[in-house]
Amino acid sequence: MPPPRTGLCLLLLGLVLGSVCVTLGSQAQANSTTDALNVLLIIVDDLRPSLGCYGDKLVRSPNIDQLASHSLLFQNAFVQQAVCAPSRVSFLTGRRPDTTRLYDFNSYWRVHAGNFSTIPQYFKDNGYVTMSVGKVFHPGISSNHSDDSPYSWSFPPYHPSSEKYENTKTCRGPDGELHANLLCPVDVVDVPEGTLPDKQSTEEAIRLLKKMKTSASPFFLAVGYHKPHIPFRYPKEFQKLYPLENITLAPDPEVPDGLPPVAYNPWMDIRQREDVQALNISVPYGPIPVDFQRKIRQSYFASVSYLDTQVGHLLSALDDLHLANSTIVAFTSDHGWALGEHGEWAKYSNFDVATRVPLMFYVPGRTASLPETGEKLFPYVDPFHSASELMEPGRQSTDLVELVSLFPTLAGLAGLQVPPRCPVPSFHIELCREGKNLLKHFRFHGLEEDPYLPGNPRELIAYSQYPRPADFPQQNSDKPSLKYIKIMGYSIRTVDYRYTVWVGFNPDEFLANFSDIHAGELYFVDSDPLQDHNMYNDSQGGELFQSLMP
Repeated sequence: MPPPRTGLCLLLLGLVLGSVCVTLGSQAQANSTTDALNVLLIIVDDLRPSLGCYGDKLVRSPNIDQLASHSLLFQNAFVQQAVCAPSRVSFLTGRRPDTTRLYDFNSYWRVHAGNFSTIPQYFKDNGYVTMSVGKVFHPGISSNHSDDSPYSWSFPPYHPSSEKYENTKTCRGPDGELHANLLCPVDVVDVPEGTLPDKQSTEEAIRLLKKMKTSASPFFLAVGYHKPHIPFRYPKEFQKLYPLENITLAPDPEVPDGLPPVAYNPWMDIRQREDVQALNISVPYGPIPVDFQRKIRQSYFASVSYLDTQVGHLLSALDDLHLANSTIVAFTSDHGWALGEHGEWAKYSNFDVATRVPLMFYVPGRTASLPETGEKLFPYVDPFHSASELMEPGRQSTDLVELVSLFPTLAGLAGLQVPPRCPVPSFHIELCREGKNLLKHFRFHGLEEDPYLPGNPRELIAYSQYPRPADFPQQNSDKPSLKYIKIMGYSIRTVDYRYTVWVGFNPDEFLANFSDIHAGELYFVDSDPLQDHNMYNDSQGGELFQSLMP
């Protein structure tokens, strides 16, 4: 096999400058920007496109569907790594994991890789009041235990006080006792503080919207929702939307015969939950008993509908405050989640089910007409109302896009100068972006389009990657710490195929060795949309992979 191209790793490489905390009042007085559009960025944790607006016939998501009906919706949006902290740092900086050098949860990119600018920081530097509610950056070391404050935010981010109970014994089991379960439908009045984190985040976000209504400055408000992340802790009434007899299994619940062991994730985190432990499931492949599979899927969908009500209340408040005609709304997720596909129950892979996410943008007066006086674009829709009808998305794009494009696209939609494309390498560059600017999809006149965006859909590529500590599934296969990463799975998704090579990786030098191929995967989208039939051994392996690189 020929030696790897010198620039190959850098082509797959693909995170935020500083300022000081100020109060809302002083920020509003200091930066008066007239006629600028506000931005509401909604980030959901572990949400795959199991939504009505993405064609799911079972899931009740009327409020998100309503947003989609006024938005440009991207049908094929992909994250760059299917795990929380690396994905969020990647799209919030517009850089790929090989540039942020974050593949786990254990480093802060400003110290570890480079002082890269973030989306909210860029808006803050351009006169916006920037605010964070809930899980936006992943908490912990990966955002410097401060959600990247004070760089990204005008004042300290808000976290719900009830977050601390998410993984505690608050789930009442059949024995009447409280457990730390995976499946956790609750009576909200009985849980600690009598509330749940996402309810608190919605209330805080609405409070901030009310405060910003009279501000002289535009605002950038990021709201991060926890559900449907595990544990599935949600108000128990949402189970009624999904009777177990209506819940089907994943269409491909078995581990594919041709799947290389390195590609499989053993979903260790759900195994730690008390109700799953009681099942005595074998490691690494299981399987989970069929009746429990249905219960997992039921609780995931119920969590999505609960999330939908929170999004509905937030957007309804935007309407009530007469901000819908001056606020861009972007909605996305940090990655997907497998619900039994390929025998997996988590993210932690390069499959579409883990890397594909919802992505939509509402731009007032552009993706939808401005509301008339007294008209509401986003009236709250009760998912329990039997008469609620599925709303069709507004405009849609089927082109493949990456979440690293969020940075330049939001900047362009808001009328800010789009940050320049990053050189290779770009560790020394504070403000640039590795994602393409998606403004051409909006068909706006006078907005800066990206000359690097191909016109032919067959030329579009979405890159993802995932690290592994070994060739076979083991205890830390899902979330290996950097020092244990020995293999990196680089994945290319095109309109025709998903192609992945698992290659040797040096964690000390952050270098992949494309001459050291451990395994490969090749799935053809048209004939194998679920990615169950690995054709890699019928191809020319790594040589073909390299020939497909840009």
